[in-house]
Amino acid sequence: MEKQISLLLCLVLFIFSISSSLHETEARKHNKYKPAPIMSLVPRPLYHQIFIHKDNNACPAKGFYPYEAFVEATRSFPRFGSVGNSWTRRREVAAFLAQISHETTGGWATAPDGPYAWGLCFKEEVSPQSNYCDASNTQWPCVPGKSYKGRGPIQLSWNYNYGQAGRALGFDGLQKPELVANNSVLAFKTALWFWMTEQTPKPSCHDVMVNRYRPTKADRAANRTVGYGLVTNIINGGLECGIPGDGRVSDRVGYFQRYAQLFKVTTGPNLDCENQRPFS
Repeated sequence: MEKQISLLLCLVLFIFSISSSLHETEARKHNKYKPAPIMSLVPRPLYHQIFIHKDNNACPAKGFYPYEAFVEATRSFPRFGSVGNSWTRRREVAAFLAQISHETTGGWATAPDGPYAWGLCFKEEVSPQSNYCDASNTQWPCVPGKSYKGRGPIQLSWNYNYGQAGRALGFDGLQKPELVANNSVLAFKTALWFWMTEQTPKPSCHDVMVNRYRPTKADRAANRTVGYGLVTNIINGGLECGIPGDGRVSDRVGYFQRYAQLFKVTTGPNLDCENQRPFS
């Protein structure tokens, strides 16, 4: 009798485990096809209106940045475009898309549809000046023969960024940095990782754009005022900020102004960083 009860109990547990497994599988399928929140802020027609020429034959990244890859990548960062009121959310997304557009731009002054219609034209840096290895960074040591040049929408660069992004996103950024230029979803994820992640003393771009960052005493002394210009400082301030009339900064601003119009929001103040000192 005890043996029969034991067998019956095992059978019940087996059936329960199968049922739970099926339920988890169905839940994963449901979440996979469930519309991502970003789709309400950036519907497909708007995405293609923003990136008019990303699949132009002249763009080396033709076909690499589909709408589906962008949407899928945002699922890993649920706070992106979801903090604050409608204006704040749309302005953050516009700012992010503007920054990645500058980083990957194929535009020029007399380009068809204007210089700010050519974002996402490149997926990796062309003719890099170095392999972007900071040998002094022993926490994220460079792998011989690997280049940590700019790749993906935000042109992720340097071994320490590849290492940290890889740890956060589940890939070996030091051993296989080239994955960022070979996997569309991963490429967008690295850009969103950089956008959402605070790297002291730098705040995250996300916190700046959703008004959750408060300047420190050092920031105030360096005139690092909150606004789109501070985001540029976070991304590439060492090369672009503190320089009056820098063309790269102007290009970033131009993209943001165009996208803000498309998202029907204002840009807010402090668009450039020409009077800001870079972060140390």
